Amino acid sequence: MAEDNEGDAYLIRAAIRTAGVDATIQVVRDGEAATNIFDHADADATQPCPSLLILDLNLPKKRGTQVLIHLRKSRRCNSITVIVVSSTGSLVEMQNVLDLGANAFFQKVSQLDDFMKLGDVVKRALSPP
Repeated sequence: MAEDNEGDAYLIRAAIRTAGVDATIQVVRDGEAATNIFDHADADATQPCPSLLILDLNLPKKRGTQVLIHLRKSRRCNSITVIVVSSTGSLVEMQNVLDLGANAFFQKVSQLDDFMKLGDVVKRALSPP
């Protein structure tokens, strides 16, 4: 998970647990740290690629869109599933990230019950086709 807001990271973890997803979650707080994970995996075949990236768009150092572009250029990690989470409800921004290769877009909402629906999105994304 690439998320700089600790409260949002907590809620995302809670949503994943509530959905019954058994996952090890690594959190990075900025876009540069996220891209470093992919660079390390490309440089060293013993380094794993994540199964899924939950990506906030408004990250420090590198924006989420920059992270997504970088990821899709990775030699080893380019096919991982990406769920973009953002507080914006902009249809233009949503379409932009989908065009850049995101698999899903989830709008961060203020109602807890609605935010918890992210867990089901993650569960579907990790389920085999």
